[in-house]
Amino acid sequence: MRLLTAGEVRGMADRLGIRPTKKLGQNFVVEQGTVRQIAALAAPEAGDVILEVGPGLGSLTLALLAATAGADGAGLVAVEIDPVLAAELPKTIADRAPDLAGRTAVVAADAMRVGAADVGAPTVLAANLPYNVAVPVLLHLLAELPSLGRGVVMVQAEVADRMCAGPGSRVYGVPSAKLAWYVSARPAGTVPRSVFWPVPNVDSKLVAFARHDSPPTAASRAEVFAVVDAAFGQRRKTLRAALAGWAGSAPAAELLLRAADIDPGARGEALAIEDFARIAAARHAPRTK
Repeated sequence: MRLLTAGEVRGMADRLGIRPTKKLGQNFVVEQGTVRQIAALAAPEAGDVILEVGPGLGSLTLALLAATAGADGAGLVAVEIDPVLAAELPKTIADRAPDLAGRTAVVAADAMRVGAADVGAPTVLAANLPYNVAVPVLLHLLAELPSLGRGVVMVQAEVADRMCAGPGSRVYGVPSAKLAWYVSARPAGTVPRSVFWPVPNVDSKLVAFARHDSPPTAASRAEVFAVVDAAFGQRRKTLRAALAGWAGSAPAAELLLRAADIDPGARGEALAIEDFARIAAARHAPRTK
């Protein structure tokens, strides 16, 4: 497999008239060791279908395809929002990995809008996610594609820390809790700025995740997430105060918190996703007179 070099990435961009934009979060990976590391973490097995978001010029795509070579029946679906890049990617694959071209499908679309009708039932996510939409994209894909069982993403370092944080951490917040509904996330390595073109002004990290069952609750995911949003909407306030708007009043919030066996004086930062699920479910519990 002939992976792309830094010079080749820049040359392709010049030929296509591509100028990386902040709007689309375009920071192309130009270092082969990094894409090999991500592909190794993705570790496709027989029958796996990798979903890659934002393949760009194909640096990571080629490494992921190389990783599927030893996995019988494995394939890759790449979702690219830039129509010029989406049109060029199949040509790059045909040139660099002709024996694996049949394993690949390229979808020209916004990852925030795709579902199973567009990409099928991928089992592994592997992506260099745009910094500005990393968490919303990941939450959307996990909600829309229950087939996604595991994955690895490269994101801004601060976002990675939030994604992996647990209750009590100073960076634990809405992204941490909502991701925990779907997956267990862990740090999987650091990435120097020098592997990107153009070089970003922030550091990056890798996050690996594995899906697990959502907490058992009578409440819907939307109802649980509404509690999460309310709890972290006013971080310095107690849950009794922070959930007042959600519950209708502070006293009503306290009643629901006590019904869920949660201290009304606690703060959202101390609660796990299972706790938020119990609070949301308390609204469904029969009330005693």
